[in-house]
Amino acid sequence: MMNKKQLFFLTLIEEKFMVDRVLGWIRQLTDVGLSLIALGVVLQIIFGAAVPFLGIDVIGSVVGLVKQLGGEGLVGLVAIWVLWGIWVKK
Repeated sequence: MMNKKQLFFLTLIEEKFMVDRVLGWIRQLTDVGLSLIALGVVLQIIFGAAVPFLGIDVIGSVVGLVKQLGGEGLVGLVAIWVLWGIWVKK
């Protein structure tokens, strides 16, 4: 039979395992999303803006996001820096 201290540490280990699994899923979903964006950019470069099975303008959306962040001045630079930090950390 386990005492309270052993049970506490076992619970902490199980919680850390669950958090690690959820973070792994989030990283995988992020990688899939970024891969889809990259694929959309490549398809638009190859086929032009009218890719029939791609319902959105990926390049236009990326350019619009960069313009919006760039137009915010220092706040936009900080946002880009934070996003870059998240990307590099993985």
